[in-house]
Amino acid sequence: MANTKSAIKNIRKSRRKQARNLAHRSRARTVVKKARLLITAGKKEEALQALREAHQVLDKTAAKGIIHRNNAARRKSRLARMFNQHFAGE
Repeated sequence: MANTKSAIKNIRKSRRKQARNLAHRSRARTVVKKARLLITAGKKEEALQALREAHQVLDKTAAKGIIHRNNAARRKSRLARMFNQHFAGE
């Protein structure tokens, strides 16, 4: 357990930051999942909108330092590849 005032304050700060980061991380996962589900369902227009939203959310999450920028880039790339493979014939 923390003994000093500064250590106690740092614990409070890290818990606030952890809660904030968790919300952003959860949002990113949700939009990626939504996009994936729409792609597999074959709904092209909705999937394209969800893909754009996912790219925005991933970029913002990476800009805040919550996930690494390469992690965001990898997720965006996989989503785009999945979209292109699924709707290539149309």
